[in-house]
Amino acid sequence: MARELEGRIAAVTGAASGIGLASTEAMLAAGARVVLVDRDEAALAAVCERHGDAVVPLVLDLLDPKACATLLPRILARTGRLDIFHANAGSYVGGDLLDADHSAIDRMLNLNVNVVMKNVHDVLPHMIERRTGDIIVTSSLAAHFPTPWEPVYASSKWAINCFVQTVRRQVFKHGIRVGSVSPGPVVSALLADWPAEKLREARESGSLIEAAEVGQVILFMLTRPRAITIRDVVMLPTNFDL
Repeated sequence: MARELEGRIAAVTGAASGIGLASTEAMLAAGARVVLVDRDEAALAAVCERHGDAVVPLVLDLLDPKACATLLPRILARTGRLDIFHANAGSYVGGDLLDADHSAIDRMLNLNVNVVMKNVHDVLPHMIERRTGDIIVTSSLAAHFPTPWEPVYASSKWAINCFVQTVRRQVFKHGIRVGSVSPGPVVSALLADWPAEKLREARESGSLIEAAEVGQVILFMLTRPRAITIRDVVMLPTNFDL
């Protein structure tokens, strides 16, 4: 593989597993050094053991407002700059709205929407000063279809798609690209919260995506010529509509 990201510094939230880990590994293979942001210290340690000095662990609970505000300063203290930011951390609430409790709704909306907005808000001044940068946000196929079995989750991703498209229009003049990747169901820990019947149907029909495939799409987005922005990529298994 061509090392198209050689010398670049990236940071990925929710980097210890799933799409975040796949994104990290795709960027590492392309030559980037990656700051892994996650609250799971043990999982981060395991990733670091595999990848050595190419990765920088950053244990951080993004749902803690004070800790969240330290994200960029702590990244810059370890790396000196930031070229790529992948806002990936998120959670899932599925099922009927009537069955969701208030605390679960609050937690998910805070992580999927508020934290993403705050993180992007905080990294933008650094990128604007340098007049370059890439921001990728993990969205979902649920952002493009009113999915009846996940109204809370889907609503959070609809909000994020609006955020990506509006922020991109504010900052492209500074040399910053902003885009989102919207995968269908990905084999990850988030599927643990799926209704059992829905998960069984997806497995039997072959309508799940591997996280590594999402990582490769993110790498494609990041390695286009600077004059090209891939604003939205919607990924779905070929058998999704079966």
